[in-house]
Amino acid sequence: MDLKHNKITVGELLDNPKSRAVFQRRFPMVMKHPLLGASRTVTLEQLISFAGAYIPKQVIRDTLQELQRL
Repeated sequence: MDLKHNKITVGELLDNPKSRAVFQRRFPMVMKHPLLGASRTVTLEQLISFAGAYIPKQVIRDTLQELQRL
């Protein structure tokens, strides 16, 4: 999948069934969060920056690699 140098939006990722499944499997608690809809315009780059404070860097790297393989 082309992540557009991490400039792809969360909305684009969620609209794709395969990338949505990656997020659902790796971060099920986030997929149920009420503010998920508000994050649709956030870029993957912004999400990584924010999530880095809460999610181990290796998990982020593994997720990015999985998304790139789609």
